[in-house]
Amino acid sequence: MKHLFTALLLIAAPPVLASEDIADQYPQSELYSKPVEVIPHVFSAIGATAPPTYENAGHNNNLSFIVTEAGVVVVNGGASVRLAAALHDEIRAVTDQPVVLVINENGQGHAMLGNAYWRDLGVDVLAHEDAVAETRENGDFILQGMQRYNRDKAEGTRVEHANLSFADTYDASMGGVTIKVLHLGPAHDPGDAQVWLPDWGMLIAGDIAFHERMLPIFEGGCTKCWIETWDDKLEPLAPTYVIPGHGHPTNLAQVRRYTRDYLLDLRSKIGAHIEDGGDLAGAYYVDQANWAHLDTFEELATKNAGRVFEEMEWE
Repeated sequence: MKHLFTALLLIAAPPVLASEDIADQYPQSELYSKPVEVIPHVFSAIGATAPPTYENAGHNNNLSFIVTEAGVVVVNGGASVRLAAALHDEIRAVTDQPVVLVINENGQGHAMLGNAYWRDLGVDVLAHEDAVAETRENGDFILQGMQRYNRDKAEGTRVEHANLSFADTYDASMGGVTIKVLHLGPAHDPGDAQVWLPDWGMLIAGDIAFHERMLPIFEGGCTKCWIETWDDKLEPLAPTYVIPGHGHPTNLAQVRRYTRDYLLDLRSKIGAHIEDGGDLAGAYYVDQANWAHLDTFEELATKNAGRVFEEMEWE
């Protein structure tokens, strides 16, 4: 009952809980915040809703783990080996079960730069095949970016690719827990992976879903595809609980609001701008005031608008 109450509090948490101005919530650890038990046996260390910095050690995404009777499954390798080690310390405080699998939610640094820590322990690391392709092509660049902001906290980190990959689905069930690793389709990043626990109604969504902070749209991204993947593949899962890629655990309605609904709104505004003969320079200034309360709004809103314009002008 205690865990359910905690989960309900998290689901009901208003956006004000997330802020770029909130200091490190767990200063005795490399982690930005201490893992919480969202539902029984599923924990998540919630990252800062801000860009990666030295102060948050690159822990600006959610690092989750599932405890089963046959071992622990970790979702996200972390942004460095030090961050991975800090998460492992927290896992050991919860259970004597060993970590037997790490899943990278995509090929971004905060999902995979901690892989070396886990691989050195002999733990398998799983990622979507497109995420592996990304780390193989751009791994050195990704590592250098982390080293610039993380400085001494980057010590010992090296690029280590996932040793297991999948295309559509991967069955990671163990210890009586059904664990489905999914690639629902094109969304935020080509190698996005989702972890679905159907018996518990829990979706560890990765970056297909955002909460409390503005999502970034990458150059060459397909927001139309993201919306289609959401409508056709994510909605039918109908999860009760969602751990998004960024922001506190919540429910489907909240991540729908801050992901799908934001994308639809921005595409509508850009579409109207194009219909009126508007150009790229003007697209940066379409009205996004409804989303100004989200963290990283200042960093991302105009960039997102420009990238959606570049996508939609050829649709």
